[in-house]
Amino acid sequence: MNNPWWLAIRPKTLSMAVVPVAVGGVIAYVEGGGIEMLHLLVILIAAVLIQVGTNLYNDAGDALRGADTPGRLGPKRAVAEGWLAVRVVQRAAYISFGLALLAGIYLIQVGGVPILLIGLLSIASGLGYTAGRYPIAYTLMGEFFVFLFFGVIAVVGTVWILLESWSVMALWSGSAIGSIAAAVLVVNNYRDIETDQPVGKHTLAVCLGKTATRRLYLLLILLPFVLVVGMGHPQLYPNLLWIELLALPFALYLGWSIYRTPHGRGLNRLLEQTAQLQLLFGGLFMLGVYL
Repeated sequence: MNNPWWLAIRPKTLSMAVVPVAVGGVIAYVEGGGIEMLHLLVILIAAVLIQVGTNLYNDAGDALRGADTPGRLGPKRAVAEGWLAVRVVQRAAYISFGLALLAGIYLIQVGGVPILLIGLLSIASGLGYTAGRYPIAYTLMGEFFVFLFFGVIAVVGTVWILLESWSVMALWSGSAIGSIAAAVLVVNNYRDIETDQPVGKHTLAVCLGKTATRRLYLLLILLPFVLVVGMGHPQLYPNLLWIELLALPFALYLGWSIYRTPHGRGLNRLLEQTAQLQLLFGGLFMLGVYL
């Protein structure tokens, strides 16, 4: 689909918002013996809206700073291509964040002050990803914020709303999901090393260089399989480990691919596949916990 708005919201990235919420929902269901489905639906809507707002604001912000141009190696961007005006895209981002805030008001009534803080921090991070004097995406901290907000905070926050209690399982699984989410950004920044540095985008990949970035990618996609060993007591989740191991061959294939794929547009496929790994890992995790 070539609709510029469809491209601007980057639908292939939305699974990164859905997976941690879904994982948190299954954990809450198993540990609490049931959940309020309306609460889970509102959490999911808020998470997707924040992701959409972040993507839109990133589209506009990178074009303004010169990081995105019509000749970029990654997927085409609506503002950089001249399909949509900067102010129009920014306005749409504000609307998306505003709708997420409205959903958040409902969730605050359920989860209290912790959810207020999580919501405000999530929106602030979405705006600050490519805005302000020191945008997160232009620093070493991009992967850390993705790990935090698309992993730990998303899963733990979901469980908190649904159960009104903390969960060690949520912390472990959030770290695993967030690790793969961070790997998605690593591939993105690895692909753009040569174009990011001239525009002052000092990402972790730019600072580490290609060789160390490939090693970081390997660490991030394999770490979840190490973490899953410590997730819960074997008597509580006896099927979790062996079910998750079904995703290991795909992870190993991706680790092989980052060394075999020529640096350039060919990495866009690896970027998509890394997001698919998170979806697969999350899906198998939910199956393993439920069983």
